[in-house]
Amino acid sequence: MAHHRATLKVGIQIQPQGVSVEEMRTAWRAADDMGVDSIWIWDHFYPLFGDMDATHFEAWTLLSTMAADTSRAQLGTLVTGNSYRNPELLADMARTLDHVSGGRMYLAVGAGWFERDYTEYGYEFGTVGSRLRQLEADLPRMKDRLAKLNPPPLGAMPIMIGGSGEKVTLRLVAEHADSWNAFGPPENFARLSGILDDWCAKVGRDPGEIERTVAIGADDVNDIERYTAVGADHVILMSGGPFDLSPLQTLIDQRDARG
Repeated sequence: MAHHRATLKVGIQIQPQGVSVEEMRTAWRAADDMGVDSIWIWDHFYPLFGDMDATHFEAWTLLSTMAADTSRAQLGTLVTGNSYRNPELLADMARTLDHVSGGRMYLAVGAGWFERDYTEYGYEFGTVGSRLRQLEADLPRMKDRLAKLNPPPLGAMPIMIGGSGEKVTLRLVAEHADSWNAFGPPENFARLSGILDDWCAKVGRDPGEIERTVAIGADDVNDIERYTAVGADHVILMSGGPFDLSPLQTLIDQRDARG
């Protein structure tokens, strides 16, 4: 079942591999000036594709710069590897950047998956199950810390969970999240969104409360109604350097044409 919001939101993920900090800053300032609804970065320590030894930078440090460089778009990590930071610290980091940005932050997390990040930085990789159990234990800790922080976040600071695990991840979304991110194509997104609806029914959550975001490639930006028709509220372009923002403009134009 599709849960349509009145408006479509459009975002971009600025991927921090194979580029300089200045190139990223130029790209997210340009995206903000274009009127994008959200700007994201991934949270890894190494490239995910192509030259695995290309230049790379850390997400939350970049996000602090993004928060100061921009003024309109919502901001976040798509998504943070939960294992990389203590949950109380993560909540405090997000709350702090919510103040830097004037209330524009998401606190976006996932269970983590990229083994090289773990092994080279000295984190315990464990198993899919152990990482999901840690995420389940850490989400209430984040919420508890957010309730204690002085001052609290400036904005709503929605909690996003990214992932497509049908047995645990989507249950955690139903239980804890304000927003959920998965990937295309539309058929994949529709199926997972339906499973999320089932989990909402099981845990007594209104499925309409959860923003549905989908991350897509530059080759998939045309006819975005394919995604809104299956309940996507927010479409995020994944963009690597050198940053070509014309696919983002295509998304913005479609958003604006909807009225």
